[in-house]
Amino acid sequence: MNSIVTQRFIKCHDKLREENRVRSSRQFAISLDYLPQSLSEILKGRRDVTIDLLRKAVEKYKVNPVFLYTGEGPLFMSEEDHRDFRVLTIVTNVQEDERIVHVPLPAQAGYPGELSQPNFIQNLPTYTLPDYKYKVGTHRSFDVAGDSMEPLLYEGDKVICNFLEPTLWESGIKDNYVYVVVTRSDVTVKRVINHLTKKRQLQLISDNESYESYLINFSDIREIWQVRAKICPFFPASPVSKQNVHDDVRELRQVIHDQSKIIGNLNQTIERLLNQK
Repeated sequence: MNSIVTQRFIKCHDKLREENRVRSSRQFAISLDYLPQSLSEILKGRRDVTIDLLRKAVEKYKVNPVFLYTGEGPLFMSEEDHRDFRVLTIVTNVQEDERIVHVPLPAQAGYPGELSQPNFIQNLPTYTLPDYKYKVGTHRSFDVAGDSMEPLLYEGDKVICNFLEPTLWESGIKDNYVYVVVTRSDVTVKRVINHLTKKRQLQLISDNESYESYLINFSDIREIWQVRAKICPFFPASPVSKQNVHDDVRELRQVIHDQSKIIGNLNQTIERLLNQK
């Protein structure tokens, strides 16, 4: 029995034949640099479609990957969707389980320009987490830079995110939630207000009120990752504890009290001198 993804792939193949976009299954296989005999095995239900064959079908015939993996949406992408589409590079272990790719701060400068280079992503550090929710879907983590998201996020924190498909940006981006937004030139962590439907823009907002919000255009966005958790450095002894604050306040009160006594004594001395004159 074919997997559900293979069944959807066959449906797309049959639609291409029906619309005469390919003359035959053999021609379809050859156009994807795939053995016709192997494709025949897939179409007869004797084997499942491979990831590489799916990737080639998406690139060559605009097969909609969202339909392949979820069953939602049209079988094929529009010209505009396909122009902006790219295959997301993932990293797996020997058991084919997907690992979380971490993008450290030094790599973020080149990340937007290297997204289409599998070797760049594959050379980044990877890891796994025990929670089941991190084993479903594609996740990536990013270092936090600067103080624009304080007090929620501090420099040195890491945010763990799940990938948001471009087809879900308009409906899936929730106002005031935190996202990692990758543009053509930058990787940034911000709260987001979704104006894609009406203005084709996102408004990015910092938690630190010293920074002003700004707009970015849809055409400049490369990737969007929804922040789901954060990893913070552990400080065994906080440099400014509540007890330290209380001690400082108590000391300040004592200083003010002592200064008040000195000022009072000084006033009495001045009064005696004036009375003597």
